[in-house]
Amino acid sequence: MAQTHTPAASGTTTPSFQDIVRDAMKHYKHERESEAHQIFRNAGGHKPKGMPQLVDPDEETVPGIEHPGSTGVIYCSDRAMANGFSYTSSHEWANLGQGAPEVGPIPDAPERPNSIPLPVDCLEYAPTTGVKALREAVANLYNHTYRQDKVSQYTFENVCIVPGGRSGLSRLAAVIGDVYTSYQVPDYTAYDQVLSSFKRLVPIPTTCVAYMDKYRLDIEQTKRDIRTQGLAVVLASNPRNPTGQVIKGNDLKELVSLSKEGTTIILDEFYSWYIYPESHSDYGKSISSAKYIDDVNEDSVVIIDGLTKNWRLPGWRVCWVIGPKNLITALSQSGSFLDGGANHPLQLAAIPLLDPLHVQQEKIALQKHFKSKRDHVLQRLKELHLEVDIPPTSTFYIWLNLEKLPPPLNNGLTFFEELLKEQTIVIPGIFFDINPAHRRNLFNSPCHHYVRLSFGPPLRDLDKGLDAIGRVLKKAKKSGMGDFGQGYKTAIEMPKEPAQV
Repeated sequence: MAQTHTPAASGTTTPSFQDIVRDAMKHYKHERESEAHQIFRNAGGHKPKGMPQLVDPDEETVPGIEHPGSTGVIYCSDRAMANGFSYTSSHEWANLGQGAPEVGPIPDAPERPNSIPLPVDCLEYAPTTGVKALREAVANLYNHTYRQDKVSQYTFENVCIVPGGRSGLSRLAAVIGDVYTSYQVPDYTAYDQVLSSFKRLVPIPTTCVAYMDKYRLDIEQTKRDIRTQGLAVVLASNPRNPTGQVIKGNDLKELVSLSKEGTTIILDEFYSWYIYPESHSDYGKSISSAKYIDDVNEDSVVIIDGLTKNWRLPGWRVCWVIGPKNLITALSQSGSFLDGGANHPLQLAAIPLLDPLHVQQEKIALQKHFKSKRDHVLQRLKELHLEVDIPPTSTFYIWLNLEKLPPPLNNGLTFFEELLKEQTIVIPGIFFDINPAHRRNLFNSPCHHYVRLSFGPPLRDLDKGLDAIGRVLKKAKKSGMGDFGQGYKTAIEMPKEPAQV
């Protein structure tokens, strides 16, 4: 039956077919209908598992090679470059996706390192477990900070120095047998790649209680999973990236106690100093599972940390794994073929930075400075009518829910793409949906409506990014949603060559 056309009311314009289609697409329910989501899926390594993980089938020349998929920060940096970002002109952009703290001077902190001694001996390879003096310094710092009342103390034999946190994770994954490994959603984006690449780890999601319980790991459910599913490893960040929440006190003690039930607890504690107390007397305190471990060689608790976040030295790539002695010998072996060890001169330069008095001064300065930045960003978001469900009490991240915005701005990938047009970077929430098979429709992800904002950068960069968010929201309010969700650049535009005469 033929459809009839109803004339538009007097004084109005009949929308074109193209406008009707575009309006319908704003309310899409599946990733196939979204331009931002299709750009993501077409990037190498982001297709559902079982499909070829290629960047461009016509350009793939190495047989047997597939792209494993990038972490959120790398994908977002690549997309930013397609929109004109470059590291030489990064000052023109606001990088609120930055997974690193500002590295320059901050008020009342010790002077920043500005030179590195190079004795001849340090030009040799360092041991794959690290320089002994640095391992001793790490052990002493943990004993001084968390274990003064414990009989069992860490020694250098409980410490392995590694070239970065992801290297530590990779070394650990290489020595874990065929086991069920628990993870949470949302959590650190690199866990997705680790659980995908190391096939002996069988990933099992563990319930995370959200909202009223502040994204807290459900310990009772984890206990049931250990008994009923045979979980052998629990992997988690604490404090939590991206939610900015932390397990502490009795909850952390109970989590550590799971190690006595035949389960290895691996805790990524890179944000252990980024704790924001309400009381002035609590400045300088930090969080670690090391406080609740009874026997450092019997309790199967593994800690990963380093200079990257707490000391604000991400470029040094000097980090450590702490655990029972027999684990450290295994990590020495996996490091011998995975990475070869951390930088020798920088290991030596790190030793004085672990002096407890130096550390305490760093902690207090860091906590005051980053708490001030957190409060500033939360206030500005409130002024933009972007309320944060659960404000962060730790880390330097804000887990921002976009659900109340009009579609398509209410999903993280589209919001991210629109901000690229304003020279601002955030990280879409889907990167923290630890989904190793990549099969889930992205619109069904529990992280789909979120972005992670970092208040790691200097304050001027934070304000630049918040101004950009304000412009996007103002445009949506003034002009409607017709221009959103489309027209995204997919490749770096090279300047055109002048015509030859």
